Amino acid sequence: MAIIKSERLYIIGAGFAGRTLAQEIKAKAVFGEVVAFLDDDPEKIGRKIDGIPVLGPIRDVARLLRMKSADQAIIAIPNASQEYLREIYQILKQAGFQRIRILPGISQIIEGDPHFIQTRFIDPQDLLGRTPVAVNLKESLAYLRGKRVLITGAGGSIGSELCRQLLSGGAARLYLLGHGENSIYQIDRELRLLQDEGVGEKASLVPIIGDLKDRDYMEWIMGRLNADVVFHTAAYKHVPMMEENPVAAVENNLFGTDNLIAAAARHGVKRFVHITTDKAVEPVSVYGVSKYLCERLVLEAAAAYNGKQGGNGLNFMVVRFGNVLGSRGSIMPLFQRQIEQGGPVTVTHPEMRRWFMTIPEACSLVLKAGGVGENGSLYLLDMGDPVRIRDMAEQMIRFYGFEPERDIPIEYVGLRPGERLDEKLWGEDEEPRRTEFNRILKVERKAPHRVDIARLIEELRPVCQRDPRRPELFRDSALLRKILREGIPGFAERNGAPAPRPETAPLPAVQAFPAFLTFPARASGT
Repeated sequence: MAIIKSERLYIIGAGFAGRTLAQEIKAKAVFGEVVAFLDDDPEKIGRKIDGIPVLGPIRDVARLLRMKSADQAIIAIPNASQEYLREIYQILKQAGFQRIRILPGISQIIEGDPHFIQTRFIDPQDLLGRTPVAVNLKESLAYLRGKRVLITGAGGSIGSELCRQLLSGGAARLYLLGHGENSIYQIDRELRLLQDEGVGEKASLVPIIGDLKDRDYMEWIMGRLNADVVFHTAAYKHVPMMEENPVAAVENNLFGTDNLIAAAARHGVKRFVHITTDKAVEPVSVYGVSKYLCERLVLEAAAAYNGKQGGNGLNFMVVRFGNVLGSRGSIMPLFQRQIEQGGPVTVTHPEMRRWFMTIPEACSLVLKAGGVGENGSLYLLDMGDPVRIRDMAEQMIRFYGFEPERDIPIEYVGLRPGERLDEKLWGEDEEPRRTEFNRILKVERKAPHRVDIARLIEELRPVCQRDPRRPELFRDSALLRKILREGIPGFAERNGAPAPRPETAPLPAVQAFPAFLTFPARASGT
């Protein structure tokens, strides 16, 4: 964490979270010294808590502080709105704080003690978008207490956050499955460190390196894990890259999911939660169509296995949502690198929009849906309003103290293969309906599916898995596209549509994206 004992720490927020952090910092005496709380509550201002003065209001007192280079501010207000966080960030930057940490993940600490190890330096995803919904994790995860839980893709953005939150669920064992040893090593190490620092409960952690595409391996490993619940997040996700590697997309996503379903059904899994994407709705890309087929596969498995001998009463469900802020390979890390290099920031099209949700909020809702969801159901997370990518790029540039176009140029590069201007959260033959759970919708179909998933898989099999009787079909990407276009209504027209070119004319204002308070500009020459 690069923290030295001589650092002076200012905790923003003298509530439960801030006081708990201060007590931990004082007890361990290795993180620095808390010199003051900053708070806006008149009932707290002027008091001392464990000998630490409470100063405020925050805006007024911040002007009087004299910062040293090593001073840090820690924002510890887990119930703060995004608007209030943006205001606090602006105040702290104007006061001279160069190092600002935040205690993120309201869902993770609202029912438990916060710990200093959970803090991290603030970044744009903490200030962008809407205020996340508060989910009582201990209540939501009650169905996992004492259970063995398998997370596929555990080293990925969604999988790793699921693992962090699952520490609070009282699971007996967490199986961290992935095919990349570095990512699994990192999340395993992080979880053990969190446990050592008192975060969550003492679930046994079991890192597993394996490949979903290997059917024999999946059968073997599932027979030994005795998992009760599976959260399936593993997938190849990069749209343009999967357009260049369509066989790999279908092999990994579709056949890997098929292997996992079959093994789970045979070996006592009771609940199977599949994570999917808005790109599966009326898909235009090979990645999107692979996820569309996975949705169909999981929902058909719900009818095939549930309640039948050998199926063990297995409950299958699907949870669909749009983009998440800050995931690896997403636009936010890309924009950050481009800004740090002086630009330009590349945007595909000035009118491209996407739905965005923070990773912790998405994972909290996935875990909630996994407990309350019904067999054979598809759930949709309420994503709010779509965000124009250009607006996000401008706000990120301002977050780092620059002015768009003046300091950092924005360059429009055109849509890449498999992309479209706007994504859909549900199709024309689907209807989302409210549930009793905040921000979780249930998607009902208006008409039966017209895709024969079993036939399609058999047609695709010799392309993705070598058949000695038909070796010429192996890795034939043209044949794969032909099978997909013939087997999935509308995909041929959507996949073959030309990408629109970006416009250069002035753009009208868009109100869907929340207006930021103006970020303080970086001083000239710094």
